[in-house]
Parts: sequence; structure tokens; C-alpha cells
Amino acid sequence: MTGHLGRFKFDPNTNNHLACSLMKNFSALFTIIEEKNCPLYRAGEELHLSDKTIGCPRDKEVCLILVRDMTQILFQMLPNAGKVGAADDFQVYNCSGCTGLIKFQLDSKGNQAGKGKDGTDVQIDPAMQILYDQVSSSELFQSFSEKELLQILTHFRVIDFVQEGLIIKKGELNLNLYMVVAGELIVEDEGVSLAVLKKGEICGEMSYLGADVAVSSVRVRKHTKVLAIEGSDFGEIMGESTAVQNYMAKLLARRLRKTNAARTRDFESCMSGRIDQIAPAELLQIFHMHQKTGVLSLDLPDGEARISFREGCIINARYGKHASQEAIFSLLAEKKGVYRFTTGLSASEMKAAEIGDFMMLLMEGVKRVDEEHGEE
Repeated sequence: MTGHLGRFKFDPNTNNHLACSLMKNFSALFTIIEEKNCPLYRAGEELHLSDKTIGCPRDKEVCLILVRDMTQILFQMLPNAGKVGAADDFQVYNCSGCTGLIKFQLDSKGNQAGKGKDGTDVQIDPAMQILYDQVSSSELFQSFSEKELLQILTHFRVIDFVQEGLIIKKGELNLNLYMVVAGELIVEDEGVSLAVLKKGEICGEMSYLGADVAVSSVRVRKHTKVLAIEGSDFGEIMGESTAVQNYMAKLLARRLRKTNAARTRDFESCMSGRIDQIAPAELLQIFHMHQKTGVLSLDLPDGEARISFREGCIINARYGKHASQEAIFSLLAEKKGVYRFTTGLSASEMKAAEIGDFMMLLMEGVKRVDEEHGEE
């Protein structure tokens, strides 16, 4: 995770020689568990502390007040570095505060470090078996053996939220996928509750496909425990599993049916608009979930696109020089343009076959867009 963190270096030589001698190979990972009006950071984000650097969440500026606080924490932790079950493992830290405040706690893998026989760093997590027992019954993990799942869980972060707050905010970048271990998460839109997620359920699933902006907010209730992982890491670790791919496809379909029910009335009066206000992927999902029959026309930078729906299934698609599935893949990357939907199809189109399974088509298209952006 540190490869994604902003770095701030400080000079250990400004402190006493004893502390400097103890800092060799020191590394600690903290998770923000509470945030009140902080101008920079959010609950669930990570802070990395090593002997020479402080890592802040990706794409976030470095707070110099936090740097000062973390430097003090470093020298408080050094005497207990590497000791399993040290008091620091459970302590909640506060920043000094400016216009806001954050509280953060050592991650379950934060300083549980020891040495292997070859002198390399190894991780010791005595709570891993307990965590396995808590999540192994989840549908997402059922296809893995105990050995495989224990290894997979080392890639997740365990976050205990002691206060209520947002972990995903509508309209903002979300990179993480979360699974509820205990407690509840509330999916909401403009203050309206859309769904309640309980043990074993996940949110942030669009990060697995590379989606960059959250379409709903997710609120964590008090005393909720979750597993968290970046969507890109999740894809690398488990994306080759057919069982996981099928689970994610079913989840997306089930989740969309449930959450979009609250938007039905609004949608009926919104048959045209701009795609800078609603992403193409979400637009297609809405027509699919509402089982619309008709033609979606889009005026896009490379020309006009035309997608025909029959009871929510895509039966024809064209965009520029692209047709069928390739047309869908191409238009999903667009960020500007206008759309309009006209009900009804010709007799020939009413008999046409689907161009592919909708959810699989959408997942493949969004993945391609994400891969193209990654190469840029």
C-alpha cells in the first residue's frame, strides 16, 4: 500500500542517538478511524510511518501538523517496536488539530513485525485465525480453501470504527472495496437510505471495475468492523477466480435492483440529459434495471451513438466505426455529451438477439476503460 502513499521525509538525526539506533527497519501502518471536519483526510484512509518517511493517503497533500504529531508518535513507539501485544497496538491517537480533527489507530498488521530465519521481515498476526472464522462463511470467500483464504486475508486491512461517519461519499473518488465483519453500513443518496449492509456483505464494488466516482454515499454505524482493500488489488488477487467473477456479477445485478428501486419515479421524468452528470456505465445500468424498450441516442465527441434496448437487454449498438460490443466498450470511456431516450423499437429489432450478457458486457467494458487510463 505504501507505493500509493504520498511521502514526506524527515531527518532522524535531529533526535537522540539511541532513538536513531532503534529505528532500523521500523514500519507502522495506521488507519484513520474517526474524522471531524478535517480539510484533508477521511475515515478509512491510511497513514504509513517508517524510520525516514511519513506516507499520507494517495493524492492528498501532506499536513505539517500531522508530520509533527507522527514524529512524536515514532519515538513513543520505538521502545516497543516488534513486540506483539504492546500497549501501543490498541492506542487511539489524535492529531493536534487545526480546523478539524482526526483519530487514528495502528493497523492490525501495523507493527507486528519480526525476523525470519533468513533475516527478512515477516508478519505475525495472532488474530488472523479469529478473522478467518468471522469471514469464511461469506459467499465471496466460500470457494477458497482455509490456506488460500488465510493468505488472501493478509492483503486486507481490518478497520474498527468507533464513531458513525461516511466512508464513501457520493461524487468523490473511491478506490476501496469494503466487507462488513460486524455492525452495519448504510447506503444512502441525498439522505435517503437505499440499503443496509450487514455481516458478509460488501460495498464499493465498482472500484473492482475501475470506476472512479461513487454514485452513492456509504455511512458506517458506530462500532462497526470492516475489511478494506483497494479495488485494483482485489482484482489482482482474486480476479482470476471464476467463482469470484460470478459472485461480483450477481452482486452488481442484485445491488442495482435493490438500490435503483428508490429512483424509479425520478427516472421516469428524466429521459434526456448530459453524461457529465451521469456516467455512461450508470446510464446503461438504469435502462437495464428498469427493463426499458427503446433507443438511447447519444451525441458524443466522435459522433452519434445508438443503443437499442429490449426489456433492458442490449440488442444493438453503434458508435462511430464501432458496432455491437466494441461500440459499448468505446462509448463507456466518454465523459462529455448529451443523451436522449425514445421508447419503442422496429419489428425487426424486437426479434433481434442480445449482443451479450449485460452485466458481463458492462464489467468487461469498464475494465478496458480502466486499463487504458492506467497505460496513459
